[in-house]
Amino acid sequence: MNPAGDSGPRATVTTIPADIAALWLTPFLDHLAKERRYSRYTVRNYRQAFEDFWRWLNRSGLADRGLDRLEAREIRDFVIEGQRRYGRRTLHNHVSGLRAFWKFWLQRGRLRRNPLVGVPLPKLARPLPKFLTEKQMIDLLAGPQRLLENQSVDGFTAWRDRLVIELLYGGGLRISELTGLNYSQVDFETGVARVLGKGRKERLCPLGRMALAVLQKWRGEFARDTSPGAPVIINSRHERLPVRQVQLLLKRYLALAGLPMDMTPHKLRHSYATHLLNAGADLRLVQELLGHVNLATTQVYTHVSVAHLKKIYEQAHPRA
Repeated sequence: MNPAGDSGPRATVTTIPADIAALWLTPFLDHLAKERRYSRYTVRNYRQAFEDFWRWLNRSGLADRGLDRLEAREIRDFVIEGQRRYGRRTLHNHVSGLRAFWKFWLQRGRLRRNPLVGVPLPKLARPLPKFLTEKQMIDLLAGPQRLLENQSVDGFTAWRDRLVIELLYGGGLRISELTGLNYSQVDFETGVARVLGKGRKERLCPLGRMALAVLQKWRGEFARDTSPGAPVIINSRHERLPVRQVQLLLKRYLALAGLPMDMTPHKLRHSYATHLLNAGADLRLVQELLGHVNLATTQVYTHVSVAHLKKIYEQAHPRA
């Protein structure tokens, strides 16, 4: 929901009054964080959605009217104005946050009706997820060893960075799942990790032969603490590696391999899913491996696979 990068004028910053925040916003955010166990990023985004909406209420002279007296036509005005200030994805995310807010207070009886019901939103274009080819992944994975051989990094850094990339790609882990991974969650006999995904939902992730081999070498030669509660991915001080450091180290190896710099840890997860489907994996199996609640979320990768098949057909078939 961060509007950075969207075109349009910036909204004037208006601080939410302390009484409004205490009465309406804080209980809602506490519910998301403590009961629903949403990530801090989701909680932050929902807070930003409400703050943006409050600024709009102030500009429109509706702030003193009361949340329970807003009409659908006024929410439509908010959406129309939002299209000038934000991209479509950001606007959809803002409205999603507001819907969750209204649902929370409707269930508790403080609000009696939801003005967001039936309010149309601009359609979203659904771009195909970006991913690396199998050859590109091989080049990316070779980066840490290249730096070790020319003595640009030490063994600890090289094998840690290799492990990060192997787990993101070999296990299809989200970056938060990677940085939160402890030794107690890894079954070294079966090569399967038990991770906590979105909404604190647990799933089993086969790590793959290569990722497991790198993890075993890392544990045996470089990890100081391998007790059940110890983090797997650590920095040179043997502390849990922050998310930002994972993002930065990936940029380093993308540059080294001459690969697109807009690739992110999450796009390695796209690569994982796409390569599974290209090799004939069942869609519902991939859904389970990714931890997607809805099959429709996973189906976007089938479009990538179809595009891949069409490309091969056009290159190989004499009648293409």
